[in-house]
Amino acid sequence: MWYPEIKHFCPRAPVILVGCQLDLRYADLEAVNRARRPLARPIKSNEILAPERGREVAKELGVPYYETSVVAQFGIKDVFDNAIRAALISRRHLQFWKSHLRNVQRPLLQAPFLPPKPPPPIITVPPPPSSTEEHPARLLEDPHCADVILVLQERQKIFAHKIYLATSSSKFYDLFIMDGAPEEAEWPGRGPLSGRELLMRAASFDVCESSDTGDRANLRACTSDGTLRESQGARQGQLLSSWSRAFVSIQQELVEDPGTYAPRPMTVVHMDGSMLLGPFRAVLRYLYTGQLDEHEKELMHIAHIAEMLEVFDLRMMVANILNNEAFMNQEITKAFHVRRTNRVKECLAKGTFSDVVFKLDDGTISAHKPLLISSCDWMAAMFGGPFVESCTKEVLFPNTTRTCMRAVLEYLYTGRFCSRADLDAMELIVLANRLCLPHLVALTELYTVTMLMETALMGADTDGDVLVYLDMAQFHCAQQLTGWCLHHICTNYNSVCRKFPRDMKAKSAENQDYFEKQRWPPVWYLKEDDHYQRARKERDKEDYLYQRRQCKRKWLFWNLPSSPSSHSPPSGSSAVI
Repeated sequence: MWYPEIKHFCPRAPVILVGCQLDLRYADLEAVNRARRPLARPIKSNEILAPERGREVAKELGVPYYETSVVAQFGIKDVFDNAIRAALISRRHLQFWKSHLRNVQRPLLQAPFLPPKPPPPIITVPPPPSSTEEHPARLLEDPHCADVILVLQERQKIFAHKIYLATSSSKFYDLFIMDGAPEEAEWPGRGPLSGRELLMRAASFDVCESSDTGDRANLRACTSDGTLRESQGARQGQLLSSWSRAFVSIQQELVEDPGTYAPRPMTVVHMDGSMLLGPFRAVLRYLYTGQLDEHEKELMHIAHIAEMLEVFDLRMMVANILNNEAFMNQEITKAFHVRRTNRVKECLAKGTFSDVVFKLDDGTISAHKPLLISSCDWMAAMFGGPFVESCTKEVLFPNTTRTCMRAVLEYLYTGRFCSRADLDAMELIVLANRLCLPHLVALTELYTVTMLMETALMGADTDGDVLVYLDMAQFHCAQQLTGWCLHHICTNYNSVCRKFPRDMKAKSAENQDYFEKQRWPPVWYLKEDDHYQRARKERDKEDYLYQRRQCKRKWLFWNLPSSPSSHSPPSGSSAVI
């Protein structure tokens, strides 16, 4: 549009053609349009010209062509330098006697712009589900999967769960371990021990060994060093008054399950008659959640029960509330969860207090229904719904290994991802997606990407693993791992295609289209670079021929002979230029 006017009014003015906003070729147009609103209209992808289109227009006009980007700081100096060259060359035709204009080069070729390599996507881990206090408290109100009954004042019954009580209170832990042991057990170096000796041995765990006077102030949290065993069936009750003031007796009874209404054996523990229902429920809520309500009315009764059960942290929380220092209870709650996490991992490793067994491809692993129900909605539906698994002790899990299931159980029990050397990350992603655990899927994706990057830094080839991970991640809804694999393949497209041509051709049509659009370097850059190399060779060839012509046009002088006849040229001869 402007070229005819320029040639009409300024026929001798040199012209160069410049394409602006080169960065729009690889920029995110949606983000650019959001930034331009509402002052400018949105940019469409078909409005961005290809480099060859700019060269075609420049060829029609017979002018040089350059591209610039202020955002990328590319081509700006090239445009001004070559504009100066074009102006000097046009002046050389008018002022040919000026020798300094003879050495001015014509406008140079511009090398193509290589877009920056896109950074890899960041794997973000969403916040974990807030079920640390809510689900255990709800499980305390719902007697589903309960395996112990606490009897208060011989008439009030409370359904509870061994795994929660044992991992929160060392006194309950020793009680259930002692109840699960056989009537006569042999200890190393001694003969068989009766139930009475077992009681006295458990009682000795609560007294510090360095104490010689047996002072009650030296009580500490007990640790059991015996082998953890399951209950061996119904037995006669055991009197516990000589072992602890909090318990009267413990026995196995056939009790009607409150969920299925079918009789099954449960552990029945008769508590001391001085314990009231309201304060005792507050103590149980602490044992399940690690929290104590500041507005509890019967704090002294709670402190009394905590002292009888030797739950000293709870007694300290009551003292903080009475001293108007309830803010200090947050640290006690944190320590409670850390301590219970370690005990839960110990119970998982030894299979203590387990009430379900998962049958896997390479063996079995014991688990605990209450912990699974409170931390996984999928498990809660399976064990709490009208399914066969809700009333059986063995659950079949096909296509799952013990290592993978143990990693899932540790996550459900502790809320943490525990990596192992023999852990298959993709198998864990499949199982986590199957159990509807998006937080565990994100943690596993982060672990997988970290391992792949560390392997690549060590010099190993990870392209084949990435191709395999891409298909499985897309099938099992691992979106972040899918994005990372697509980015890795796109940024290493040429090498991946060279090493795995068949695998790349076997990818889906959607993936193929994504590779073509997002590959780096992009196709237009490769075409531009090829055109630049060919044009540069032609320019070098033209410059070489031009230099040779210039050498022939120079004046050459020879040393003439010293004889007088040599000073006068012969007739018919002329000077050689």
